Amino acid sequence: PTLHPEDLHLIEKGRIEKKDLITLRRGELVTDNVRKLVAPSTDEVIKIRENNGANQGCCFYHSSFKACTIYDARPLQCKALKCWDNREILEILGRPKLRRRDVVLNGVLLGLIEEHEKRCGFDVLDSHVRRITSEGDNAVEDLLELLKFDFHLRPFVSQKLNIPLNETDFFFGRPLADTIRSYGLQVVCEPDGGFLLTRVSEKGRNGTLE
Repeated sequence: PTLHPEDLHLIEKGRIEKKDLITLRRGELVTDNVRKLVAPSTDEVIKIRENNGANQGCCFYHSSFKACTIYDARPLQCKALKCWDNREILEILGRPKLRRRDVVLNGVLLGLIEEHEKRCGFDVLDSHVRRITSEGDNAVEDLLELLKFDFHLRPFVSQKLNIPLNETDFFFGRPLADTIRSYGLQVVCEPDGGFLLTRVSEKGRNGTLE
């Protein structure tokens, strides 16, 4: 589910923790389950994190008991989801969504989030990727600098502001090193700590970006 302002109290009371959330940022490719298409998000949304692994699903779903572990504190969208009648959930999907600035009260952290958006927004990422065809290595170097900044910002903020590292996907969205795959590119970390940018082939094998 995506969170709405009506769900803010669940975070404030600790029923849903920030480590259980992930922010999909404006411009990020997302799946629209209503219109059945993949397109850039027109705004940021905060979602419940998925489980890792092949059987992905809500992190609060207990597969053995086939039950929600926070049923009494489930978000608005979950309450509205009825298999026999989708009218309520469709109405709620059109309502305003919860955003990070509704949750984050720390001014320093808000400033870092805004700076990250300026430097690592998907409009900037998209621009660098498009430049590769015409500018080659220069565009690749700019793209790598962007990826490195995003990569190193997370542990830095975690250490300096005493924020658990597993909460940084909420504050700064998914790492660009992960989302770059939507452009058919992949980041490989080299033994010396450097980054190598490669293409993802149709067979899932990597070829060096030329």
